[in-house]
Amino acid sequence: MIQQQNRRLNKQDYKTLTLAALGGALEFYDFIIFVFFAVVIGELFFPANMPQWLVLMQTYGIFAAGYLARPLGGIIMAHFGDLVGRKRMFSLSILLMALPTLAMGMLPTYQSIGIAAPLLLLLMRIFQGAAIGGEVPGAWVFVAEHVPYKRIGIACGVLTAGLTVGILLGSFVATMINAMMSMETIRNGGWRIPFFLGGIFGLIAMYLRRWLKETPIFIEMQQRKALAAELPLKSVVVNHTKAVTVSMLLTWLLSAGIVVVILMTPNYLQTQFGIERVIALKANSMAIISLCVGCIIAGMAVDRFGASKTFIGGGSLLAVASWTFYHSATNVDLLFMTYSIAGLCVGVVGAVPYVMVRAFPAEVRFSGISFSYNVSYAIFGGLTPICVTYLMKFTPMAPAYYVLALSVMGILLGIYLRNDLRATDSIVEHSDSELEKASVTAS
Repeated sequence: MIQQQNRRLNKQDYKTLTLAALGGALEFYDFIIFVFFAVVIGELFFPANMPQWLVLMQTYGIFAAGYLARPLGGIIMAHFGDLVGRKRMFSLSILLMALPTLAMGMLPTYQSIGIAAPLLLLLMRIFQGAAIGGEVPGAWVFVAEHVPYKRIGIACGVLTAGLTVGILLGSFVATMINAMMSMETIRNGGWRIPFFLGGIFGLIAMYLRRWLKETPIFIEMQQRKALAAELPLKSVVVNHTKAVTVSMLLTWLLSAGIVVVILMTPNYLQTQFGIERVIALKANSMAIISLCVGCIIAGMAVDRFGASKTFIGGGSLLAVASWTFYHSATNVDLLFMTYSIAGLCVGVVGAVPYVMVRAFPAEVRFSGISFSYNVSYAIFGGLTPICVTYLMKFTPMAPAYYVLALSVMGILLGIYLRNDLRATDSIVEHSDSELEKASVTAS
């Protein structure tokens, strides 16, 4: 048992990780490509006489709608994922993402159909949000129940890095389109290209996932008829309050790092500091590459040192790196270096799924993670762009203060996990045995 728990990842583990991460990257691209063209979309889907800050806020409001729709889609897919299988829902989420993305690329603008244009855009974002709500928790559960127990951290870190590759792909496509096309060409139809690509990527990802196998834990639960006897979500809310609270706070930290530092910052650099869009997008691509590396490092660290030390150290580095980056953003000579370091430190979020996967027993694991992650992301991830945009009316350093505050929260969570050992044990101990058994079964 101990030898199997400590073994290295084998060929089958790497195959599962690769297919899960690649599919997740393609689906994540579909979900976030919107934000890279937020300025252009705002100009095309809202009246021309609106103030720029109001157009941007409403555009980010439509972006936020995708986050607000995540809990419903995530809870429904997680419910069936806990009852009929992880793989089925893991594959279904891809199709539910690809079709709305294709539709967004074909939507008429405000000039053509008036107020119906932003309403249709809003509807497509809601469909996308419902799909991604089942994707991310499902991916974490899927890989954690396949790999050895002592390698959950690195597996979740690699998968999270894979998901961020979707952001990198979005940044790359946006950079290429901005470099190859004039702004006028982009307004006249160039902005549609990344959405068409996204729909195709989604269909490819759905095909790839047919090669994945159901998790050993779910198969074992089916065989011994140990699936949730009551509504999984009810069990989560009633019996696992502490796990839900910790998971939601960690998701808030994750959302601050991803949404503010990675997704919002390219437009922020352009509008606040006048940095050329191509330079801002190239710097953003470097930051995302660093983020991928940081997620893997965080996964390795949490396996070796535990969640407490990882979040204390990672939160401290994120606070310093992000503060330095935003306060030196006007220096183009330092932009690539400081942004890359900030992206690397955002990688501490790669340790978040480690805690969340261990927080819930197998019977309700998918539902527990999905509820905590999606509700928290809907509240904090969805409202963060609106909140930060509003605060920038008072100070251009609003993103720096927001990330700093969440970094401090991450440090406090690490201290809490270190000092309250009994609380820590109660969060993770009841799911350890299932994960340990799975590592042996999968081997």
